[in-house]
Amino acid sequence: MIIDKILLDDLTVQAKSSPRLRIAFDLRNTPEDGSQRMLNALEPGTVMPIHRHMASSETVVLLRGRICWHFYDDAGHETESVVLDANGDVRCINVEKGRWHSLECLESGSVILECKDGKYEPMKEEDILEV
Repeated sequence: MIIDKILLDDLTVQAKSSPRLRIAFDLRNTPEDGSQRMLNALEPGTVMPIHRHMASSETVVLLRGRICWHFYDDAGHETESVVLDANGDVRCINVEKGRWHSLECLESGSVILECKDGKYEPMKEEDILEV
C-alpha cells in the first residue's frame, strides 16, 4: 500500500464529516495481526480523553499538520506538552508504556501514524483518566 496525498486528503474529508472529528484507517494485514498500525486523521476540536496504554509504548509520527501531545500525572495535572509540526523540528514521539497522555489537534488536515505492540484491545475503564 502506498500512503499518498490522495489517501490523506480522503481521510481528512472523512474526519471533517465525522461527529468525532477524527477517523482511523487500519493498516494491519488482518484483524488477527499481532500489531497495531493505523493512520488517524484529526481535526481541531476532536476530543481525545486522557488515557494510557499498559501493554505497550506508542510511537506516533506526524505525517502532516500540527498537534500538541499532552502528558499528565496520576491526578490529571498536565506535566508536559510537546508540539509536533510536520514542517518543524519535532515530528515523532514515543510515549512510554503506562504514561497518561492525550492530544490536541492544532491544524486542519493533520494526520498521524500510530504504532503499538500487540493486538488491538479496547481501552479499559481504568486506562481512562477522568478529571
